[in-house]
Amino acid sequence: MSDRCKENVVIIGGGPAGLGAALMLAKRGWEDIKVIEQRPTADYYEPDKSFSYQIDGRGQKLTDLLEITPKLADLSVPNTDFYFTIIQKNGTRKTIKLPIADSKRKTAYWLPRASFVQLLYQEIQEHWQGSIKVLFNTKCIEINQKKEDLEVIIQYHSQDRFTFTPTLLIGCDGLNSIVRQTLYQLEGESNSFEMQKFPSPSSGLRYKVITLPPQFPLSEQEDDLSQSTMAYGIRSAFKDPKKAISLGLLPFKNPNQPRTANIITYPDHQIWQLKTQAEVEDFFQQAFPQLPLEKILSPEEIARFTSSKGGKFPIPQYCEGLYKIWGKPENNQGTAVLLLGDAFHCFPPDIGQGVNSALEDIYIFQEILAKTEDNLSQALTRYQKLRQPDIKALIRLVQISYPWQYNQDIWQKRLWSINFFLRFALNRLFPFLFSPHSFLLIQNHELSYSEILAKSNRTTQLLSMLGGLVILTVIWQII
Repeated sequence: MSDRCKENVVIIGGGPAGLGAALMLAKRGWEDIKVIEQRPTADYYEPDKSFSYQIDGRGQKLTDLLEITPKLADLSVPNTDFYFTIIQKNGTRKTIKLPIADSKRKTAYWLPRASFVQLLYQEIQEHWQGSIKVLFNTKCIEINQKKEDLEVIIQYHSQDRFTFTPTLLIGCDGLNSIVRQTLYQLEGESNSFEMQKFPSPSSGLRYKVITLPPQFPLSEQEDDLSQSTMAYGIRSAFKDPKKAISLGLLPFKNPNQPRTANIITYPDHQIWQLKTQAEVEDFFQQAFPQLPLEKILSPEEIARFTSSKGGKFPIPQYCEGLYKIWGKPENNQGTAVLLLGDAFHCFPPDIGQGVNSALEDIYIFQEILAKTEDNLSQALTRYQKLRQPDIKALIRLVQISYPWQYNQDIWQKRLWSINFFLRFALNRLFPFLFSPHSFLLIQNHELSYSEILAKSNRTTQLLSMLGGLVILTVIWQII
């Protein structure tokens, strides 16, 4: 069966960017908004995609606009300071305060990805059902150009097909966006919608997620339980770099929610060679003798972990083109296309800006819509001109800010730490000359990514000049 209908807005992808964009447009008075999402529900749990988000001041620009920040806070663990408990192989523990959170920034909030997506969906259900319809279990399978319109063909439950002809088509469908791929094909010789890729020390790292019970035991003592609001780093007994691992756990608000531990390694790590459930169980027993694993890891979870292929950190990348217009969509004659979030900029999770930059994309777009009175031709042109330099700067910030945090190279991490604390100290002593490290600057949501990169580059230049002066002084003394 195939039905065809004219829609005002079709959004491909029902994650944070897709639902956030739908809510923003509905709040501006747009109607007939369809969101196409492959997952069966908003809170669908996927163990290998059970990310934790830290929604900072940049992301809260949109949640403030949507008036849902108080609800966000209720579901989350506030991150005014970042405390981290390290559990060594012999069971000794040490809780430290890491100096990686700017105490002056707007309060950021930790919560699971599924909880944030569900929050956005509940807002639709409670206030915007008349304007927004989310189609779960639905996939966009094809986009075709028909004169001045684009036809979006979707498939529901792998059976029924429908064709939409939207006035505005928004791609929020991630790195492998069918929307961006369609624009690339339609552009012909142009490379505006081809991803430009840039190297990073964390690109290509592989990860797996293992699910632990709520408040899992930390030892054989009856009341020695983990705290849901605490972040943990559990070190293994292995010293060989190709065997050593850590379990990294970020804080959750809900004490009854299962914890997810991230394992992040190089692709040649031994954990990727384990093929059977027995091999995985034996590996974990040897790796973490300080934990009562028989009380933590069920046979079912070990089996799931064994069969999981995990994931891989992407290379930092973006495309030059953010939009394309056919006809005059502001007169309901034609189709305008916009890319948001990972569909046009994607990178490893080193600095926590994946979701925040996507939410800021939406907030900036709504600001421009307000200035242009929702004239799409004007708004999209201005949006690309304004947003493109910031995304270029963001890609560079991802490369330099904190790519060595996964213990993939201990000496590179130590060099990064020296650089971090040097800038930290110089900023305290001479704030008019030196800026803090870019990892701290990013937490200031009032600065654009371009402004942050400019401040970071200026401090780098001053440090280079200072280093050169020291070397010349030493040489002069020797002579």
